Amino acid sequence: MSSRRILAHPGLVVGLTATAGFALLALVSLFWTPYPIGEVSIARRFALPSAEHWLGTDQLGRDMLSLVMSGTLTSFTVGSMAVVIGVGIGVPLGLAAAIYGGLVEWLVLRFSDLTFAFPAVVIAILIATLMGPGASNAIIAIGIFNVPVFAQVARGGTLTVSTLDFVGAARLAGLSRIGIAWRHLLPNIMSLIIVQGTIQLSLGILAEAGLSYIGLGTQPPETSLGLMLRDAQSLFLIHPSLSLVPGLAIVIIVIALNIAGDGLRDVLDPRLRSRRRADAAR
Repeated sequence: MSSRRILAHPGLVVGLTATAGFALLALVSLFWTPYPIGEVSIARRFALPSAEHWLGTDQLGRDMLSLVMSGTLTSFTVGSMAVVIGVGIGVPLGLAAAIYGGLVEWLVLRFSDLTFAFPAVVIAILIATLMGPGASNAIIAIGIFNVPVFAQVARGGTLTVSTLDFVGAARLAGLSRIGIAWRHLLPNIMSLIIVQGTIQLSLGILAEAGLSYIGLGTQPPETSLGLMLRDAQSLFLIHPSLSLVPGLAIVIIVIALNIAGDGLRDVLDPRLRSRRRADAAR
């Protein structure tokens, strides 16, 4: 994917730039935040934005910018790890279903149906009941829900690619099914996986915020954007900024990831590009 193709798509540039900005903010929080997120100061609670506290302080006197930076790191970490679980398990399952068919395909499809029957929140409640709430359990819950998504994407993409001539030539050359999947099928469905990964990352960030909001995600003294929303909900009418800051951060991140995903789909799918050029020429 050349830089010229990226720059030719304004939506992709905007989405990637906004996402990279928040990701950089999250990475910086690993080494530095304006104030420690656990530093409580009742004397400076509900401080307005100023040179000392760019986004003000919360009901405990904690710096809001520091909390947003650390909360964004948590959101990206949970969402990214859940995507890694989904890709690591779901893509091999989807490939196996497509190249072997029969019982293997039936089992993968039934597993997908079973998982889709239980939303991620229900799975998270079950895991939290058995293992206790926490960010690691939220990763497991969201990751389990991601597995059938990537399995379906990999299976659909593989079935399409497997009908092409070069795959038939590989079969005639005596290459094994696993060899064909590794050398020919997987590289040709990577664009689908990358695009779906951006979508699932945005959904994972939303899911993490929702789980933290209901007390099943990140737990104090750590913080996340969803946990910030939960702590500020009772103060919304008096100090709305405490809810608006983390809420807007979630909205901007999710919108940026979705815009980036749409842009990546346009750039990575040559058939979609040619179809849109044909439509524009009419």
